Amino acid sequence: MHGYHGRALVIDLTAGASRYDALDDATLRAFVGGGGLGSYLLYRYCPQGADPLGPWNPLIFVTSPLIGTGLTTTSKFAVVAKSPLTGFIGDSLSSSYLAPELKKLGADAVVILGQAARWSVLCIDDGAVTVRDAAHLLGQDTFETEAAVKRELGPKVRVACIGPAGERLVRYASIATDGGRQAGRTGIGAVMGSKRLKAIAVHGTQRVTLAAPEAIESYAVDLRARSLGQATEKYRVLGTMANVASFNRLGALPTRNFQQATFEQAAAVSGETLHRTHAPKDAHCANCTIGCEKVLTTSDGGAKTSARMEYESLFALGPLCGVGDPNVVVRAARACDALGLDTISTGVTIAWAMECAQRGLLTPQDAGGMRLRFGDGDALLAAIELIARRGEGLGDLLAEGTRQASARVGEGSEAWAMHVKGLEMPGYEPRSLQTMALGLAVSTRGACHNRSSAYEADFSAEVDRLRADDRRGAIAMRTEDFSAVLDSMIWCKFLRKAFTDFWGESARAYEMVTGVPTAPDDLRRAGERINNVKKLFNIREGWTRADDTLPARALEEPLRDGVAAGVRLTRGDLDMMIGSYYHARGWTEEGMVPEGKIGEMGLEGLLAQPSSDRMR
Repeated sequence: MHGYHGRALVIDLTAGASRYDALDDATLRAFVGGGGLGSYLLYRYCPQGADPLGPWNPLIFVTSPLIGTGLTTTSKFAVVAKSPLTGFIGDSLSSSYLAPELKKLGADAVVILGQAARWSVLCIDDGAVTVRDAAHLLGQDTFETEAAVKRELGPKVRVACIGPAGERLVRYASIATDGGRQAGRTGIGAVMGSKRLKAIAVHGTQRVTLAAPEAIESYAVDLRARSLGQATEKYRVLGTMANVASFNRLGALPTRNFQQATFEQAAAVSGETLHRTHAPKDAHCANCTIGCEKVLTTSDGGAKTSARMEYESLFALGPLCGVGDPNVVVRAARACDALGLDTISTGVTIAWAMECAQRGLLTPQDAGGMRLRFGDGDALLAAIELIARRGEGLGDLLAEGTRQASARVGEGSEAWAMHVKGLEMPGYEPRSLQTMALGLAVSTRGACHNRSSAYEADFSAEVDRLRADDRRGAIAMRTEDFSAVLDSMIWCKFLRKAFTDFWGESARAYEMVTGVPTAPDDLRRAGERINNVKKLFNIREGWTRADDTLPARALEEPLRDGVAAGVRLTRGDLDMMIGSYYHARGWTEEGMVPEGKIGEMGLEGLLAQPSSDRMR
């Protein structure tokens, strides 16, 4: 089959060995690539009950059939592992030049098992695997590490690395590529650190064939033109920072640890203001025509600092912590990228700690003399450093994430620990976006805005965003399956509205690449299949119906401010919507996947792999 190599490179760090495992055409078609194929491979290679920070939790890098085609926004890879934050499936996507280099290794995925005997750089050159000592790199940040590896191995290698946070197994550590781009969520940087890998260096020359290269080039020209049209204007001009002002108007901007839904200093940190005052430069991902990412530079009297900025980092390090100084937010974002921390989990965890301090549960003595307060930029920056290095006391506590930190502190602090299944909440207020509330509650990844675009229904005339009803289950399922295909092809989500017919164009693109006749319904079924496999993995790892919920604050406290003041989301409302979601999925009332559904999805044989694949 064109577009694929038909195999996975499996590396056992403990044994110091590598091998290729076949991926047959049926498997590749069933799971497409990217996050979908990664979900299947995690089910296949991760032993049941594996410790997320133990040697046999696989760290899996996965490419997609569209990489290397020249189609805009397709230079993305997925990283998949069992999450140290949730104990369930964890995955992140990143756009970088590492993606096409991974594709040229002669494999569709790299599966890393075991643990190196010492801190190492894993070098993969066209499938030849070597391990180099990395002791001299310990303590270096992600920018320094990438530069050092390239000096040692040459400029042609592409590098994935961790910072001090990954070395110290902070549960929401990220993996960095391309000078600070992050595969950020679910703690995959901690998994890489648990394997004693400071960096992975990749170089390849093996290319796949394409079934219809001339047709692909013609389509690429057309799609590039559409990617520069009105459908992507928001991303090209202000980037996702534009969300700050609009969410604030809607009463959907989480502020001070979700105690409020509007921020009185929103104008100071809005995309419009930052675009005028912080010398933004456009940053393009590899093979991208949109350029959504904006690099901001501080404008105060301090040392000049620049950082990539998008809505989630801005929300988490700004309004959520009560910080209205954009210069602080830029410095905080830069620190997270350098230290290798997910900005969302970092901001949410610090905001939880600030509220604990507000309520007298964390004193300056508990915090090593630091006074944690909402709005205190110095405290925010100091806390980030403490977390990344697991500083004694507060740093070590917050490095565990909100679920484990709140369990340790107790005193009712679990009620304002804003996570789902252990993954910290993104910047969407669930009480005023009730379709999104369902999407967050049922997501296999935890509190995630990227694996379900359910918020789009809330921003449309399709539903009343402030009132729950039983239509939301089918909507949430539809958006999850759509996102699964986006993340498996892999298309960038910001391109989605440039398609005139997403399913038809995606099927056509897949057929042009692979030569396999493909209908839109084939891809829809693939999206459904992928989400069922994710759920089956979580069930195998101990998921129960009780895990599909939201933080107590979102279900017990009405909104107090903004246009949605007084709006509530009750436990009964959420349970009703969850029931409608299970029904739409064809699952049981308890959210289990019945045997009939497994057969309908054609998953019996695909999931019946020998256990020897997991550990050899």
